[in-house]
Amino acid sequence: MAEKMTYAGVGVNYDAMDPFKRIAQLAGRETANNIRRLNNGEFQEVEMSRGESAYLIEAAKSYFAHVEEGLGTKNLVADAMYRLTGKSYYDHIAQDTVAMIVNDMITLGALPLSVAMHLAVGDSNWFDDEKRCRDLVEGWKNACNLARCVWGGGETPTLKGVVVPEAIVLSGSAMGLVKPKERLITAENIQHGDAIVLIESSGIHANGLTMARKIAERKDGFWRKLAHLFLPEHFSLCALPKGYLTTLDDERTYGETLLDPTHIYVGLVEDCLNRGVSIHYAVNITGHGWRKLMRATQSFAYIVERLPKQLPVFSFLQKHGPVDDMEAYGNFNMGAGFALYVSEADADAVLEVAVLHKLGALRAGYIERGEKKVVIKPKSLEYSGATLGVR
Repeated sequence: MAEKMTYAGVGVNYDAMDPFKRIAQLAGRETANNIRRLNNGEFQEVEMSRGESAYLIEAAKSYFAHVEEGLGTKNLVADAMYRLTGKSYYDHIAQDTVAMIVNDMITLGALPLSVAMHLAVGDSNWFDDEKRCRDLVEGWKNACNLARCVWGGGETPTLKGVVVPEAIVLSGSAMGLVKPKERLITAENIQHGDAIVLIESSGIHANGLTMARKIAERKDGFWRKLAHLFLPEHFSLCALPKGYLTTLDDERTYGETLLDPTHIYVGLVEDCLNRGVSIHYAVNITGHGWRKLMRATQSFAYIVERLPKQLPVFSFLQKHGPVDDMEAYGNFNMGAGFALYVSEADADAVLEVAVLHKLGALRAGYIERGEKKVVIKPKSLEYSGATLGVR
């Protein structure tokens, strides 16, 4: 049987990265007093936002929010599919990048005002492909419209020797606003008995692509042909002779499915707030997978009793990795791109707003006082608080 694939095994090790995030947060705290000099001390940081998905600064009648985020390596899948099919998919990855930014911002109730693009290339010749550039621009503009914000500008450096010539590093930042202050979403509002409402993802979104690309790189070489002849069950798990053009159960190709653009949840959160829903906490389910459900510092157990519909891309990844459930739910979104914690009385309202936005939503479980952990009952999985070290 094939050796199980892990995220750390393909070169993305959160245990190595997370300690840097924590020391950076500590260093950042030491600069907090610098903003007090402005406007007679009107501005101050919101300390609880350190380690959250967005950083907040308090003003007299509002909170300002700032987020910096990146696409990751999903553009490499787009590049491969462009060579194979002639379709660039850069409109899709533009939406992925904007979504990574604004979906983080709304976790604290901040609505994005403006988004800036940062596009670093290894060679200025990258801009010679007019079709790809046009797709990227149109996709970014459309994503900003979906996020109900303005595209404010950006930066396009050429970084020879840092970025390889045919690749790009796509990222961006945003500023946003919580107004009135009562719309602030803070983990301090989480209560025993709250409902966990999971909002569907469109697919892999923009996390876990390093593992997904590794699977696509497996070719039908000499040794794999031998495995096909003598160990067919081993071969079926590992080989991907057609790479990104391999067909999934829904008849779509692997590469096309990986490039489904990430849902933007800004409208959902804003309309829930407009309806008077009291959102106790919100989670953008990205890196660290369902472990992110326990991002709040308080000691609660997050009990999941119902799962969203399994998307073909995740079944495919688990089969061909192979990737077991513990690894999959600990790193991928597994069909749930966003989570809202609300009282049981508000859960139906969230489901109704999700329908208006044509998003699947599920009252998936509940929160209870106790040891910090995530329990996924249908899969018999449990993640302790020690497995999430982002703050």
